[in-house]
Amino acid sequence: MKKVTLFIVTIVMMSFAIKSNAQEQIIKELSQKKWDWMSAKNTDSLGVLFNEKCEFVHMGGTWGKEREIDIIKGGFIWYKKAEVYSSSVKFYGNTAIILSDIDLVAVVGGNDAINPFMVTEVYVNEGGTWKLGQLTFSHLARPLKLSK
Repeated sequence: MKKVTLFIVTIVMMSFAIKSNAQEQIIKELSQKKWDWMSAKNTDSLGVLFNEKCEFVHMGGTWGKEREIDIIKGGFIWYKKAEVYSSSVKFYGNTAIILSDIDLVAVVGGNDAINPFMVTEVYVNEGGTWKLGQLTFSHLARPLKLSK
């Protein structure tokens, strides 16, 4: 009986680990798509991804979905390239938080900018669809890894 119980527990744990790894990969891929859409100024796809109450925290301020879309569409911030060095995902119920160490190449107000950031993205699963609820850029003290 002990062997059967141990076998069942092992199978359940393996199943959970596989599901968890698959969900982690989905969030990482969604985050990468977001960077690609931001670089391409694809505000239609971003508009679908961003929750209506989404918040964005930048070095220069905090604002919501509509303003972020307008800023991208108008070119005030052009997220040219996000070089992602590492990322980790943690789940809390229907919420996923991904932390990514990046160098961001951007044009801000017509000026080139390259900065190292730890980016926090919060995704919420709404009816089977992951939506971005919050994105924060935290400037890092480390030197740039990306060569100019």
